[in-house]
This record gives sequence, C-alpha cells and structure tokens, in this order.
Amino acid sequence: MAKNRFKKVMGWLHLWLGLISGTVLILVAISGCILSFEAELEPVLFKERHFAKTIPNRLSADSLLQIANSVYPGKKTSKLIINAEPDRSTEARIGKGPEMKVVYIDPYTGKVLYKGLFQKQFFRVVRNVHRYLLLGETGKAITGFSCIICLFLSISGIVIWWPANKSAIKQRFKIKWNAKSKRLNWDLHAVTGFYLSFFLILITLTGIVMSYDWAENLIYKLADGKVQKELTPKNLVRIKQAKPGVLQKIEDSMNALYPNAGRLNFNIPPKGGLAIMGQKESEQLPPGCTDAAYFDSKTGQLIKQQPFAAVSLGTKIKKYVLPLHSGSIYGWGTKILAFAVSLFTVSLPVTGFLIWLGKRKKKKKPLAIKHTSKKLATV
Repeated sequence: MAKNRFKKVMGWLHLWLGLISGTVLILVAISGCILSFEAELEPVLFKERHFAKTIPNRLSADSLLQIANSVYPGKKTSKLIINAEPDRSTEARIGKGPEMKVVYIDPYTGKVLYKGLFQKQFFRVVRNVHRYLLLGETGKAITGFSCIICLFLSISGIVIWWPANKSAIKQRFKIKWNAKSKRLNWDLHAVTGFYLSFFLILITLTGIVMSYDWAENLIYKLADGKVQKELTPKNLVRIKQAKPGVLQKIEDSMNALYPNAGRLNFNIPPKGGLAIMGQKESEQLPPGCTDAAYFDSKTGQLIKQQPFAAVSLGTKIKKYVLPLHSGSIYGWGTKILAFAVSLFTVSLPVTGFLIWLGKRKKKKKPLAIKHTSKKLATV
C-alpha cells in the first residue's frame, strides 16, 4: 500500500514538474544538440576567419600579441590562442566580461581576418541560450533549477517505469510500434525515457556543478578536503618594461616542457605584476584538461610547472565535468551519443504533454456523459 502511494506521489510530481519545465528543457536540449559538434562545425561554417594560407615563417607570438592589442585601442589582450595546425588562424580575446572582443589573425601575414564581440559569435549565442536562455543571471537561475528538476524527472521516471510484476517486464524494454497512438505515445515516452535516464542523470549532475558554486565546492571538499583557490603567482622580478620577445620565449618553453602537439593558450593578466599562464592541450587528455605552467610576464622565466597529472583530484574531477557534460570526453563516439541523447530528450516533454492531455480528456468525457443522462432523466 505504502509502495503504491509512493509511486503515485512520484507520478504526480513527475507530471507537473515535467509540464512546468518542459519548454526550458526543449530549448536546452536543442541547443545541446548543436553544441555537441561545436569544435567540428565552427571552422566549417566560418572558414574565412579560421584558416590562413601557410607560408614558411610564422610571425612571433609577440608580434601577434602586438597586432591584437592594436585592433581595439585602449583595450588589452587577455588570452592569445595559437593553434597546433599550421593552417589555422590565431585567436585573441580582448578585455573581459560581456564586452569582451575577439580577433582572428592570419599568423603569417598579420592580417585581421575577423573582429567583433566575443558573445555575438554564433556558437556563443547558442551557448548563451543553453546556459542563460539569453536572460543573463536570471536565465542561469532558471536553467540551473530546471537541471535539478530534470535530475528528479530522470530518477522518478525510472520509479514510474518499474513494472509492478515480473510478467510486465518484457514489454517495458521495447516500443510496441504496431500499437494504437495512445499506447505508442506512452511507449515512446516511457521506454525511451528509461534508456535516456541513465545518461540524463550524468548530464544533469554535471550541469548542476556548472550552475552552482556550492556543487563545485562540494567536489573539492569531498575529493581534496578543502576548496582549491585559483593560483595567481606574481612575477619573480620587479621591472616596469617587459624584455623583448617574452611571449615567444614562453611559447618555446611551453613546447619544451610539453613536446606533444596541441593548442597553446596564453592567459595574460591585466596587472603587470602577475605571471602569464600558459596552457597546452594534448590528444591524450579530454578538451579543457591542459598541461600548464606560469611564467614571469616581464622576463619569460619559468615560475611554476603544473602538468595535468600533478593537479589535485578535485581539480581533475572539475576539469572532467565539461567534457562529460558535452560528450567530448572520448571524441566522436561520445559526441554522437550526447547528440542522440539531447535529440531524444527534446521529444520527452512533447510525449509527456500528450499523455497528460489524453488523461485530461478521459476525465472530462465521463462527466459529459453523466450530465447528458441527468438531462434525459428530467425530460
């Protein structure tokens, strides 16, 4: 009896929370589908800004930084990205926050291939829909709460799906394609939802970590025993003017420290007294998990080496959150899986709404019959 009551309560919550969050989940799932192949689609759709004709000598990292700084007078580059592929452009991000600009530069000729607002790029807009619904912090609060709801819907969906007896188990694992529309719709929702729920639990848990500081801090506390502070080393020497060729020296040092092929990121601090952080990607690591090192921004001298293998367990888990969420953790296989899960997730609010609509009509129908019979009795 208590078991049936629990299942009934879970069913009621599943229904109404699903109806409330349905529209948001559809938007988040559709944008998630697009973002699954962002890395592959971006250079194809916007080829003119991402590719350059290769010639023997590439400009130095310092020259590229100087060009980037000249595009928007009064604003300084906060990140310079040099791709491993010789035919790819160099990306510079200028400034910080919502007004951050982006510049793509031909690394051989110094020609500016594209410049504009960083957040106005196509995939940035899609990401803004996915995480903020184009509503800033309000949208982040909505998607974060919807993520928690989706986690509950995934778990409660398994509870509702779970058959009451052994004889009903077989039919719960497959869709009865030749059934009537009502039964077919229920199967599409329940059976598909059951298979998706295990992936959705992982996706929503990682989404919650990205949405809430308390969730991120919890990872660090459980894994490391404390919340990790962001490392911001200061320069080793106090001089006002940087020595010539500093950034190129840092690039050469990064390639010597980490000889594998991979994209190089230079995080340039706004204050001259702080170190430059270099990050290098590797084919052996998921996207976003980089080997790093800190260098004196005035001399290029190495301050601290930080390979990914040496970071804390909490930091490792945190870095794996985005690749797990986006499906990029193991390349094409997991990306296709993430795309399929997102695509089928779009259908769940729709089939769920149709189930609710069918039940509502069923309840209204007997009332209408009862009302008609009373009229006949009066006559």
